[in-house]
Amino acid sequence: MLLLMTSAPAMGGSSFDTLTVYWENDTFVGTDADYTNGLKVTLSTPYKTGVTESHLPSWSYPIINWLPFVNDPATPRAVSVSIGQDIYTPEDTQRSDIIEDQRPYAGITYVSTGYHSITNGRKNSWELIIGILGRHSYAEDIQNWAHKVIDSQRARGWDNQLKDEPLLEAVYEAQWRLYHSGTGEGFNYDVIPHLGGRIGNMSIYANTGAEVRFGWGLADDYGTCPIRAGCETDSASDDSEAGFPAGGRFGFHFYLAADGRVVLRDITLDGNTWRESHSVDKENLVADLMSGIGLEYGRIKASYSYTYRTKQFSSQKRNQIFGAIRVSYSY
Repeated sequence: MLLLMTSAPAMGGSSFDTLTVYWENDTFVGTDADYTNGLKVTLSTPYKTGVTESHLPSWSYPIINWLPFVNDPATPRAVSVSIGQDIYTPEDTQRSDIIEDQRPYAGITYVSTGYHSITNGRKNSWELIIGILGRHSYAEDIQNWAHKVIDSQRARGWDNQLKDEPLLEAVYEAQWRLYHSGTGEGFNYDVIPHLGGRIGNMSIYANTGAEVRFGWGLADDYGTCPIRAGCETDSASDDSEAGFPAGGRFGFHFYLAADGRVVLRDITLDGNTWRESHSVDKENLVADLMSGIGLEYGRIKASYSYTYRTKQFSSQKRNQIFGAIRVSYSY
């Protein structure tokens, strides 16, 4: 967060109009294993067309003008910058040895830049990610600090975590707003399918899914994203609005979402790319089912959800459930 805020003045003097904080954790359901914590902070510019898009950071133009699907300056475009961390542990965190049939200890800390455009009801997003896996992700330190704060037992097996490895990823995802009954005052609904893929030494997968929203005063946006690369939806539609009027209007909705992935690589399960490390046999087909509630008031959006995730490796004893909170503010 400090890194992003202090780097903002260097970004062509531009100001990011939307701040979004994501937090995913299995403590919401009383567990502490597998994907146990995810935290992401994103700063986003508003969407604007070529005539006024000098709001984009100057460094972004060579990239956004080169990437397919987002390189047309006649379409509304936006840029986002994120920093985040994911933490993974085995089910039994009180053993100090390697537990061969349980998930390896792993931490990933990353920064990313996102490039987005909207055309004919379709949102295109690219996300380029640079990160670090291993000890220097400082996932162990963050988890130990958090457990000390809440007076919980420390995990004893972090000496066996996956080794340091630099990470480089490219992610693309498209979303469509289909079958929508409208936005603004009144009860409305919409369906937002998505399709994408990811490649790099962290993950290789193709994914598809959809979200269904229904409620009062739906925001004119592309739904509620979990911490999923390429799924940034909170950029404001112009300087004065974040998908809905800023004058205190209230809206709420319920949503159901699904995402299915064909997974060819997951470094947190397959282990280090070039070095010997703990690994487990991953599942190639993984699905997420998510349900939640979203609230909007003026320039603030918030959501609370639960995600049900199918087994990610063959020896995993059960499917996983975790909760998520997302809050964004446009300024």
